Amino acid sequence: MSLNLEQIAVYERVGFLALENFVSDESCDRLRARAEELVGDFDPAGVVSIFSTHEQTRTSDDYFLESGDKIRFFFEENAFLPGGTLRQSKARSINKIGHALHDLDLVFDNFSRSPEIKQLVSDLGIIDPLLLQSMYIFKQPNIGGEVTCHQDATFLYTEPPRMVGLWFALEDATLQNGCLCAIPGGHKLGLKSRFVRAKDGGTRFDIFDDSPWPEKELRPLEVEKGTMIVLHPLLPHMSRENRSAKSRHAYTLHVIDASVDYPKSNWLRRSAKMPLRGF
Repeated sequence: MSLNLEQIAVYERVGFLALENFVSDESCDRLRARAEELVGDFDPAGVVSIFSTHEQTRTSDDYFLESGDKIRFFFEENAFLPGGTLRQSKARSINKIGHALHDLDLVFDNFSRSPEIKQLVSDLGIIDPLLLQSMYIFKQPNIGGEVTCHQDATFLYTEPPRMVGLWFALEDATLQNGCLCAIPGGHKLGLKSRFVRAKDGGTRFDIFDDSPWPEKELRPLEVEKGTMIVLHPLLPHMSRENRSAKSRHAYTLHVIDASVDYPKSNWLRRSAKMPLRGF
């Protein structure tokens, strides 16, 4: 599947592009089944790492910071009762799996390195692609947390910003179960902040522009299962809470160009034993 000039023009103008039926139902179901197997095999004893975009620096523990070349599991912010027990089953309490599924699991590896994805990132100007990060996102029923408005380049910064985010809907994504929302054209507002490793340990945000996002301009991106949404690294986007009884599973992949500089100050790092790979 190659992008045509009109599609590329839309992406450059609004900062995102939705491609329906990019993934077959069978491929979506295969990823979902594999994610369920991984969660089933995960032993959470002694591991309580909670993912939250509301207090990102507070929740950036070592388990999170060392996940760039591993498969790790992060709980929903509202997964636990005051006494520390889970509100729901383990399978209904995980927020996401990250951040090297594409390199460490055969099912996700095969999906992430498909000829169709390789062609698409090439069409978008990623000449020498490297697969940087992957996440499986559950958006659990009833407790699925909000992801606040942000830019991917805040967390995965390159100089110049030659990166693309690929978001795959493994189930229908609606307003009710927390679909993506984006600000069309917002990628032209410039980078507002960077999430970096602090010299004395932990993380911090370097703020370049503290003006609020024009959230009145957010538009919901309701899409059907099998749709892929391409996200510009500077596009402001978010997803709201899921308080419905239906989950909103998605898989995301971020690809950078080998020619860019990936600063050591970025939170996501890899050991020398596992360098980034392309297709």
